[in-house]
Parts: sequence; C-alpha cells; structure tokens
Amino acid sequence: MNVEKKVLKNLNKCYSIAPLNYDGDYDILVAAEKQDPCYLFSSDGEYLDKIWDGPGGVMTMVQVPESDGQFLSTYKFYSPNDSKEAKIVTVTPNEDGHWDIQTLVDLPHVHRFDILERNGQNYLIACTLKSGHEHRDDWSSPGKVYWAKLPDDLSQFNQDNQLELEVLKDNLLKNHGYYRIVEDGVPTALISSEDGVFQFIPPEDENSEWTINTLIEEPTSDAVLIDLNGDGVKELCTIESFHGDQISIFDQVDGEYKKVYEFPEKTPFLHAIGGYEIGGVPTFVIGHRGGNQNLYAIRYNPDSEEYEYEVIDEGRGPANVFYFNDDGVDKLVATNRETDEIAMYTLTE
Repeated sequence: MNVEKKVLKNLNKCYSIAPLNYDGDYDILVAAEKQDPCYLFSSDGEYLDKIWDGPGGVMTMVQVPESDGQFLSTYKFYSPNDSKEAKIVTVTPNEDGHWDIQTLVDLPHVHRFDILERNGQNYLIACTLKSGHEHRDDWSSPGKVYWAKLPDDLSQFNQDNQLELEVLKDNLLKNHGYYRIVEDGVPTALISSEDGVFQFIPPEDENSEWTINTLIEEPTSDAVLIDLNGDGVKELCTIESFHGDQISIFDQVDGEYKKVYEFPEKTPFLHAIGGYEIGGVPTFVIGHRGGNQNLYAIRYNPDSEEYEYEVIDEGRGPANVFYFNDDGVDKLVATNRETDEIAMYTLTE
C-alpha cells in the first residue's frame, strides 16, 4: 500500500471526525476533545470554516439524515474524569453562514451516540461511559445505553425542552466502544465494554422491540465487524480491555466467536479503529496513542492464510480514523491527538 500524507491543520487534542453533506458537497468535520474549535474541511482537505470556538469536549458527531448540513454533537466530555456536564447538541447552519447550536438533551458522561434509520424511522442511540462518579477514576457506577425516536424536526428542542430518552441496557462497565455495522441493509450498533461486545438492532416497526445480541463477553474497548478473509462471515476485530494494548481478531467457529489472531506486539493505549475496503481489499485499520503511536493496516493474505500488517504512519498518536472514497480515490482522515495534527492519507495499491 502506498501512502501520501497531507497535514490539514493543527488542532489541540483533535479527536472526533465525521462526514457532512452540506450545500451540495461532501465535507469533513473535525472537533477537539478539550476546550477548542470544530473545523470543516472539503474532501480534498481544504479548510472551509470554523463551526465553533468551544466549548469542545466532542466525542461524537453525526449528521441528521436527509438534512443539509445539520448534525448532532457531544459537548463537554473532556475526559472520563471530567464529563458530568456532557450533553448532545443540535448544530444547524443558518442563512447568515453561521451555525446555530441548541441543546438536544443533557446526558452526563455521554461518550458515543448515533442515528440509526430503519423503515423510515430515525432512532437516537446514546452510550454513557459511566453513570456518575464521586472522585477521580471512580468506576463504581457503570454506563448505560439510551434510545429515543428522533423526530424529523429538531427545532423544537432546546435547554428548556429536551428530548426524552429511555434506558435500553444498563450495567455496562467502561462503556466505551461504538461502531456502526450494516447487516442486510439495516444499520446496527456495535457497542463494547468491559462486559463484552453487544450488537443492538433497531426495531423493525413501531410494534417491535430492539434486539440485543451478545457477541463476546471478553473485556473490550472497541470493536468492528468486517469479513477480512473473504469467507462470507465477518470477523470481530477488537481492542482488548479499556484503552488496552492488545489487538485481536475473532472468527466464528460453530456459531461462536473464537480468537484466531493476536497482534505480535503490545500497542499501548489503543484507540483509533475502523474496518474498510481499501483498494478493494478488506482492511482493519487501528492505531494507538501510547508507545510508538503508530497507525496500522491489517489484512488477510490468502496465499499464506495469515493476517499481515503494515504501518500507515508512525509516531503521531491517532485518536480516531475515518475512511471515505473520493471519486475512486481511497482516503483516510486521522485525528492524531498526541501530536495535535489533523492528517489526510491518500492510499493506493
């Protein structure tokens, strides 16, 4: 794999990445973990706009389906120890070229969320890392998963009139990982915690319930599902334990996930994770914020029948990655948090 890197901008503790369809273009949002701005870039990496100066604390951003530039964002999640004031906000472009920001719902410790659409209904699913704390590194109150039907018109919600959420699942210790997985055309939520990895499938209709499947019970920080070896069955690729140092791959054996691969080196503070087809090849992309702070691509070699890896970048400390195909060109955007660097990688075989 050939890699061409372009540094888009420096941003203190850059963290969250999301695509945004706005004014007829496919753009990229990047926001910071600390009290810093959110920026908008074109698909070519050109700087377009500053969405806000702060308050930051952005773990997740998701576009509102069918909207022109409207998106949801977390606010004020600065760290596991500083997230009591976290919330989800609605961000809407106005006619003056500015962005209106309103509270959708106050949700302490909200870390990840998404909007899943099924049969014409949008569902908000939101995950709290924990449910409270009294002192630093207090994990005595496990996290939860919440949900709500998301109306088409979000202008009704503000600090005084907030969206009501229901608890979907509770008692998830260090409820950290989230990844959207499409199964048979249905977007589902892959949620990872110290209690394992769970797949949440939204209701088929208003008379149905959510389906929650347990994939593994091993402590997991993040996970993705992708068919790496081409056998038609998706492998579960994981970061073992909260912000852990072990990359693992699980394959289905007799209907259960069994570990078939461990990365040969310890990779401290694993965080960035994604599963994509790059150059037509299924690729597990993963990076870590400790140690040598590399970003890796892991693939299956059908000739050797083994998983192999190569380094995309090194010494940058990625927090998150996002892949998109830009008119036939494979691109990755990484928020290299440990070096305050927003980077775009063009990938060719």
